[in-house]
Amino acid sequence: MYKHILVPVSFDRERDAAGALDVARLLADEGGKISLLHVIEQIPGYAISYLPQGFLKEARKAIEAELADLAATLPNGASYVVDGHSGRTILDWAEAHEPDCIVIASHRPGMQDLLLGSTAAKVVRHATCAVHVVR
Repeated sequence: MYKHILVPVSFDRERDAAGALDVARLLADEGGKISLLHVIEQIPGYAISYLPQGFLKEARKAIEAELADLAATLPNGASYVVDGHSGRTILDWAEAHEPDCIVIASHRPGMQDLLLGSTAAKVVRHATCAVHVVR
């Protein structure tokens, strides 16, 4: 059905990427590409001094390894780790790499989402391609 699917992956406990990966497998054309993307949010300057030296570098390496392991389970899978704000960065990555579908996991919305908005909601509102939201 789709030639290139983007699956943003968050390692938060509230979001389980397994469902999104299953949907991406089902929606991908034979030989289609599935790109996994993890966005590392910037840590505020005042908090960095409380982290052990080398923590960010080690955390990035662990995230890259885990994402690569997930991509290896997918037909024609690839993994990418980038820095930025999750909603905007996912949209920017999609604009640059032109997937024809984004499959994104979402948590159950609560009152805080009415005020702040969620990453999935931002992607749904602003993506220029099809978006499938998995709960």
